This record gives sequence, C-alpha cells and structure tokens, in this order.
Amino acid sequence: MNSPAWFLLVGGLLLTMGLTVPLIRRLPVTSAMIYLAVGILVGPMGLGLFHFNPLKESALLEVLTEVAVLISLFAAGVKMPVPVTFARWRAPVLLATLSMVVTVVLVTVFAYYLLGLPLGAAILLGAIIAPTDPVLATDVQIRHPGDRDRLRFTLTCEAGMNDGSAFPFVMLGLGLLGLHELGEFGLHWVLVDVIWATAAGIAIGVTAGSGLAHLIVHLRHNRPDTGLLDDFLGLGLIGAVYGLSVLVSAWGFLAVFFAAVALRQTELRLADGVPKIRQQPETDIPGVTEEEASPHHVSEASLIFKEHLERLSELLLILLIGGTLFLDSWSWHAVGFVLFLFTIARPLSVMIGLLGTRTPWRIRNLVGWFGVRGIGSLYYLMYAIQHGLQEELALKLIHLTLVVVTLSILLHGISVKPMMSRFWKRREKR
Repeated sequence: MNSPAWFLLVGGLLLTMGLTVPLIRRLPVTSAMIYLAVGILVGPMGLGLFHFNPLKESALLEVLTEVAVLISLFAAGVKMPVPVTFARWRAPVLLATLSMVVTVVLVTVFAYYLLGLPLGAAILLGAIIAPTDPVLATDVQIRHPGDRDRLRFTLTCEAGMNDGSAFPFVMLGLGLLGLHELGEFGLHWVLVDVIWATAAGIAIGVTAGSGLAHLIVHLRHNRPDTGLLDDFLGLGLIGAVYGLSVLVSAWGFLAVFFAAVALRQTELRLADGVPKIRQQPETDIPGVTEEEASPHHVSEASLIFKEHLERLSELLLILLIGGTLFLDSWSWHAVGFVLFLFTIARPLSVMIGLLGTRTPWRIRNLVGWFGVRGIGSLYYLMYAIQHGLQEELALKLIHLTLVVVTLSILLHGISVKPMMSRFWKRREKR
C-alpha cells in the first residue's frame, strides 16, 4: 500500500468509528476487534494489499509500542482513586508480583517441555506474555478518576504495575540466552535488574510526580493568571521520567505509572489549601466530584489528550497486527498455548496471588479471565529482538506472541461487554 492508500484507509476508519460509536457501544464488539478485522482484510489473510514484517521492522515497532504503553500507563496512573491505601492496593500488588511470577513459571514449563524451546527462550516467552495490557483493556479498566469500581481498579492497577515487574524476567531470559549479563550465580541480575531497577523506578516516579504537582500548585497560587500548557506538562513528565529511568538502569514503565499516580494524589491533597483558579459548578462525568474534575489539575486536564493519543496508537498497532497474520499462523501448538494461558495459567496464577485476601470470588473469577494481552507483549518481544535474539528463535516467539494477542483481542473482546454487564447488574441487585 502506498501513502495515499494508507491515508484513505486510516482516515476512513477514523470517520467510521467517529460516526458509529453509539452503535458499536451496543454491539458485543470492541474497537480493537474492528481494527483487527480491517487489518486482516487488507493483509495477507485477506486482500493481500500489504504485509507488515515485525522481524524486519522490529526497531520501528519497538518505538511505536513503547510510546503507546507509556501514554497508556500515564493515563492509568492518573485515574487511580485517592488516597493510596494498603487495603485497596494489596490485591493488584499481589497480582503484579506473585501472580506474575506464577504465570512466568507455568508458561516456562509449558514452553520448555511441550513447545521444545530452550530454557532461556521459555522464560523470555513467559515474561513477554505474562503482563496484562493497559492499552487494549480499556473496557475493563477505570473510566475516570472518580470511578470507584473494585474490579476495574484491580485490573487497571495490575496492568499499570506488571508492565514494569515483567522486565526482570525479560532480562533473565535474555541472560540465559547469552544476551545480557547476569553475573556470578545471578547476583548482578538480582541486585541490578530486580532490586535496584524496581526500587529506583518507583522512587523516580513518585519524586518527579509529586515534585511537579508542588511546583504547579505553587505557580498557580502565587500567579493565578499564569497560563500553563497542561498537555505539554503531562507529556514532559512522561519523557523526563522515562528518560532518566533508562539512563540509571531503572524500569521506566514503573516510573511513569507511579509518576502519574503521585502527580494526581499530590494535586488533590494540596488542593484543599489552595484557592480554586476557576470553579466548575458541575461535572458531566458520573462519580467525579467537583474537586476531582477541577481544571487546575494538570493530571485531569491532560487526561483527555492522552486518551486520544492512546486510541490513535491502538488503531495503528492493531492494523499492523492484522497485517502480519497468514493462514498458516494458526498452528495447533500456538492455539493450544493460548488456551493453556487463558484457561489454566492466568486463572491459576490469580487464585494463588489472591489467596488470603478478602477479594470476592466473583471478582477473582473475572480477574482470572480478563488477563488481556496486547501492545505491552509486542514491546517486550521487539525489545528482545533488538537485543540480538537469534532469527529462528525470534520467528518462533513472534508467531506465538501474535497468536496470543490476536486471540486475546477476539476472545476477551467478545466476552467483555456481556460479562461486565452481568456483573454490574448482579451487584446492583445486592
């Protein structure tokens, strides 16, 4: 496809989505399913108008997926309810740590014994597909900062954290393949990739987010007529935090998520003692208080812009995924791996992770099913390829990952609206 054809395709798709969104909301489909269907139609499985080769274009795809995940993580962090409490965050923290480890272990065993992958590649595959996705799971995530739904909060918070907590296992897999330094007895991996990178990422994010919030409140308190570009401040925070984290070998995804959380939490905490710059009498977002929707909060003001960027990146990347698939992509071992992941590995890891918590069983079951895989998995895969992954092994992991993401879009997309609707109706009756 040439440039005019791409403009026509993307423009027509944007117009169609913009005009038919009320209809789509009533149908048991998601926007990702529509983008995927269009990509398959014009790709090798359909009309054959274009073919996107993720191996040859791994550098480009790494950047595109990296940006998409960063924007989505920031948007997710901004929506976290205030205040942060241990009781509220316990379940998602366990899912992003203990459940993450269990998933990686289960996938490693399956890939090593049943798919015949080397141990390093099996661990790498587990790290690639273990994280749930903050980009494609919008239908089961927090909708706005005033949303207090426990299920959506758990899924959103888990996705925000496990995109960073999976990185140590990516490095472990690469290390066992000879592509990363693990140190004697794995000491370098434990001290740097696990302890330092995780702690430093969280510290950088919290410090930067809270620091920016204090600075903004100070400026607007002393100079009420000061005009600040909220969108630029949000994007600048993402770029600065992520860049600094990478420079000091910290996990940037964790840093960006916690920077957004800290920015939002600090803004609302400081707002009690700061005069309103402009009072908004009411808000059209259900569940959002006037204080939470106040336009002098940078996190809230920049959220809509970030969500628009998130939707555009979703459209582009899902189109490309559709353009990578061939008829022979649907091998039995790939489909069997997906079924194992969705019906055994994910539910079992969630049940183990939430043992001892007071999470209701209905929520545990839904969390066990809605482990959406997507853009984050593609980023980890491209990251590994860019670090020198052998071509034959890279092709195997591309094959498995693409089938996982594609079936996640279809299976979770078909089930999300009826299952969530049933969940809310039963909750309202209680």
